[in-house]
Amino acid sequence: MNHAMTTTTLEIVGSRIVRNLGVVRGITVRSRSIFGTIGGSLQTLVGGNISLFTELCEKTRAEAFDMMVKHAEQVGANAVVGIRYDATEVMQGVTEMVCYGTAVVVQPA
Repeated sequence: MNHAMTTTTLEIVGSRIVRNLGVVRGITVRSRSIFGTIGGSLQTLVGGNISLFTELCEKTRAEAFDMMVKHAEQVGANAVVGIRYDATEVMQGVTEMVCYGTAVVVQPA
């Protein structure tokens, strides 16, 4: 699926939704390594962007997004609208990241 066919809005400009295939999602659960925790803790002493955690968060979101897109393709969608992210701490240092949206079939308007 072309990533241009994914959006946080409820429509894709220039297209019309012809079929709603329901909610699709990608879920990943991540934990910090001991080295990442120590490195991140050291970066907090200096202040500013904590790049170790930023990189972990970005990789986690990208993984959940890619899983959601694959789920949408499996149900026959060519687009996903209304995309959202949610995170839950499962236990200390372990976080679940969910990316979800509505799988749709669109055609040019």
